[in-house]
Amino acid sequence: MIRMVNTALLLSSAFFCLGSSVPAHAQGKTQPGDPREPMPFAINYGSPISAARARAVISAGVAECDRRGWNMVFAVVDSGGNLVSLERMDGAQTASIAIAEHKAKAAAAFRRETKVFETAVQNGNVGVLSLDGAIASPGGIPLVEAGKIIGAIGVSGGSGAQDQVCASAGMLALGK
Repeated sequence: MIRMVNTALLLSSAFFCLGSSVPAHAQGKTQPGDPREPMPFAINYGSPISAARARAVISAGVAECDRRGWNMVFAVVDSGGNLVSLERMDGAQTASIAIAEHKAKAAAAFRRETKVFETAVQNGNVGVLSLDGAIASPGGIPLVEAGKIIGAIGVSGGSGAQDQVCASAGMLALGK
């Protein structure tokens, strides 16, 4: 018991003497990767998006693509990652069908934009590529209503930035 008290006194006096050189975690501040920081992307799942609303989300994205002269594929999944609606614009590449659905499923399952995975890989965190179902390509965005994920949109057919623009246009239509 005396040994524990002496150790505690020694440690507390050492921290006192260090003053401002005490590491951030010892001062109650968290650093990236610190297990005490809030859990990222901690958003609950809600009731699944309806087919009518999924079509409205896609229609808004298609309108943005039409305005820009782009041909894309749109997929909307529900909060469980199940396909609700899919549209391939005339002239869109057929490979984009599976890619758009993959982006939507990943955005719903991981509760974050697929752009986050691309950024992680660009920053050297290639470990995210080992996550089952992840896709490191922009264009997958969760659909959130009343603070809960009701589904996700995935878009493919252009560059990552173009896919992201069209997915964002669809996502923004959700609030209308």
